[in-house]
Amino acid sequence: MASTPRLILASTSRYRRELLSRFGLPFEAIAPGVDEATAPHELPEAAAARLAKAKALAVAARNGDAIVIGSDQVAVCDGLRLDKPGNRPNAIRQLTAMSSRTVLFHTAVCVVSPSAPPAEAVVPTAVQFRHLTPEIIERYVDREQPFDCAGSAKAESLGIALIARMDGPDPTALIGLPLIALTDLLARHGLRVL
Repeated sequence: MASTPRLILASTSRYRRELLSRFGLPFEAIAPGVDEATAPHELPEAAAARLAKAKALAVAARNGDAIVIGSDQVAVCDGLRLDKPGNRPNAIRQLTAMSSRTVLFHTAVCVVSPSAPPAEAVVPTAVQFRHLTPEIIERYVDREQPFDCAGSAKAESLGIALIARMDGPDPTALIGLPLIALTDLLARHGLRVL
């Protein structure tokens, strides 16, 4: 029986770790150490794809025998990029701007290994937010403290109550790692989930 190749997630995100653990495959999580700044005039989906690939390649360069997964997410509302807020005032500002609007989340994933060329995908998710009053926003931010996620809303927990609807091909993409696309990308590198 062939041994399972070493699998590395190029991320320290607990959300991505939790998602990848659904596959039941042993993996390591390693910080990629990549500058996540976007280039001027870079389209959101292009930025997400470039950063996902940069993360995977950075970790693969130090772990040449492994299959490495990189992922990144860029959220955009009315043409403005929504980064991780980092603190309460920024989260409140983001959610106020997102009230009654549609936010487009571009979640990119890239798989690299010594056995095949990099394989990548960008999965879009359109999220329509409910009308959010200042009181709702402050209650949510104080309860969830969503300071480490793009757009300040954690759809995998209480943030789902802020959302009126979601349109996209993969519900895990919104959380940060599109598992449907990843299943196919891993297979291209010789690693089957099932």
